[in-house]
Amino acid sequence: MKALYGTGVALVTPFTENGDVDFPALKKILRHTARGVDYWVVMGTTGESATCSKDEKKEILNFVRKNNPKALPIVYGIGGNNTTAVLDEIDSTSFAGIAALLSVSPYYNKPSQEGIFQHFQAVAEFSPVPVILYNVPGRTSSNLTAETTLRLAEHPNIIGIKEASGNLEQCMKISAGKPRPFMIISGDDMLTVPMYAIGSVGVISVLANAFPVIFKKMTDHAAAGNFPRASQELFKLMDINGLMYEEGNPAGIKYLLSLMGLCEPNFRLPVVAPGDALQKKIQAALAKMKK
Repeated sequence: MKALYGTGVALVTPFTENGDVDFPALKKILRHTARGVDYWVVMGTTGESATCSKDEKKEILNFVRKNNPKALPIVYGIGGNNTTAVLDEIDSTSFAGIAALLSVSPYYNKPSQEGIFQHFQAVAEFSPVPVILYNVPGRTSSNLTAETTLRLAEHPNIIGIKEASGNLEQCMKISAGKPRPFMIISGDDMLTVPMYAIGSVGVISVLANAFPVIFKKMTDHAAAGNFPRASQELFKLMDINGLMYEEGNPAGIKYLLSLMGLCEPNFRLPVVAPGDALQKKIQAALAKMKK
């Protein structure tokens, strides 16, 4: 799956003022991100998948398929804390043109490691495309441990993990014990270069919505082992990165994209626009980057 090496962008879903999906704005974002990213991730957390209907998800996926002049690979997000419902959603989805499925570890009900293992085994057995695990304890309230990840890595239809635990030691354990083709993908923009140093092959990024070319340079340098040059690109993002999450994702990134003329800062509850103080900080950080 080397087509999924490098930078994947967790695409935002732009909305109009009345709450509809803003497809003209989405087209702008697709054109903008295609300048640098290696693949698109559709209906991840950053895409506000939790507040999109089943019909909207299908419309968004079809729109991305039809507006893909560079034929970038597409990774599609389907996950949840009800295994049967996840399988039902997979069953009702057309996977034409989809390279892989990104599936988040079950949230809220805090299953045991054995429960997480059996959940992903069921997803992998049922999915018609390869599966990428997604570990993000900050959202799920449970951690997909290195030991469970390595058990799952033996499944022929599980090809990698988006690791957003922020625990580099855990990631090192996965890297040391994994089957060679199994991909470790950074789920934290600011850990992209360190993750490459311990065996990662890429990142699924929030900030690449805004800065796809920086991410392209960063991951290309890191893949070549030129970590000083990769770090130079990473350091450009240090001031702005934390602001993206100060009041929750995707509040920060969509406001940043609005400053760049790519979409309007519209959201669906319970996500709301950043407050005035954070808006000013994002404006200042962007102005600093442009100097």
